[in-house]
Amino acid sequence: MIKKEMIAMLLAGGQGSRLGVLTEKVAKPAVAFGGKYRIIDFALSNCINSGVDTVGVLTQYQPLRLNTHIGIGIPWDLDRNIGGVTVLPPYEKSNNSEWYTGTANAIHQNIDYMESFNPDYVLILGGDHIYKMDYDVMLECHKEKNADVTIAVMPVPIEEAKRFGVMITDDERRIVDFEEKPEQPRSNLASMGIYIFSWKVLKEALLTNADLPNLDFGKHVIPYCHKKDAPLYAYEFNGYWKDVGTLESYWEANMELIDIVPEFNLYEEYWKIYTKADILPPQYIADDTWVERCIIGEGSRIYGKVINSVIGCGVTIGKDTIVRDSIIMNNVEIGAGCELYKAIIAENVTVGANVRLGIGDELVNETDPHIYCNGIVTIGEKSTVPAGVTVGKNTVIFGMTDISDYPDNLFPSGKSLIKAGDKV
Repeated sequence: MIKKEMIAMLLAGGQGSRLGVLTEKVAKPAVAFGGKYRIIDFALSNCINSGVDTVGVLTQYQPLRLNTHIGIGIPWDLDRNIGGVTVLPPYEKSNNSEWYTGTANAIHQNIDYMESFNPDYVLILGGDHIYKMDYDVMLECHKEKNADVTIAVMPVPIEEAKRFGVMITDDERRIVDFEEKPEQPRSNLASMGIYIFSWKVLKEALLTNADLPNLDFGKHVIPYCHKKDAPLYAYEFNGYWKDVGTLESYWEANMELIDIVPEFNLYEEYWKIYTKADILPPQYIADDTWVERCIIGEGSRIYGKVINSVIGCGVTIGKDTIVRDSIIMNNVEIGAGCELYKAIIAENVTVGANVRLGIGDELVNETDPHIYCNGIVTIGEKSTVPAGVTVGKNTVIFGMTDISDYPDNLFPSGKSLIKAGDKV
């Protein structure tokens, strides 16, 4: 019989709606990050670097690009005869068929997969955070404490704790109580959504609570284990950890990669981040260009000035164009004579010549002020911006737009342009 000490279940089915048009046609874990990676690469790399060689990836929303990216797991050394990586979408069953309706419901629907490895422990992960973490150290802590459940926590400023699930612990780090997004937090230990369960405890909790609607770890499974007086412990993590769930945090996390001394370092030899890499030629930097404090992906051709920006693979930046404080994802073409300030441009976008992005006063976005804010210009994938237009701040453009969409060649700050037929 197959036997694995610990397997990982990676929840990668979320839409990530707070990323706006960036996740209109792709799941959040598959969004490009850091010039050559996708967000899910960090959790997968953590697994193989921690010695976890069996990973179930639970997909649901817009899974095609994620499935293509993961493939059979070769970049992460997860192409194994026994174990390796397995993509686990919802599937039709003989008695009922349902989408994954909650984090724990998704795990429950894959009990047979977990059972097939007869694990001692199951590691539950999200696929949408940027961090490096040795799960083996967390497992050793779980064993030492003889815990049923170990929850990774991170100290946060007490004024920010209300945004998280908060753990209250005793001196031994045993969890005595927890609160979900409390108005008056009693602790600053925020749950990271990373759990190690002893398999028998997890299985019993999932089967007992299977009929609860939208079965969730934070709302149902953890409280159930706590009520049974199971030993729950917190594992404190003090490294870099970033939830890139909003456009602002996504932009910030990319910009932090290019700090002179980056808090999160992609270049460390001992903890590499692996990804599926296309076969591309080297970067090309032309004469009369200026590149300062940037990441530039393979196959990109730079004919203009790029400052403080993260440029993906296969990008072309035209002559006399200035790109500053921006994120340009893969296979984007930017014409000559453009100016881009604090823009996030998704994959396969074409920007015409003499386009200016991020110009003018910062006004509140008219449709989604909580998403399109902080002065960022966001352009969704496969969009076209015609030559000669000026676009303001806190704006979003998505679709094949033409000059008729820009009265007086202007798209003012705070406006949204989402072409009918593109928002599918």
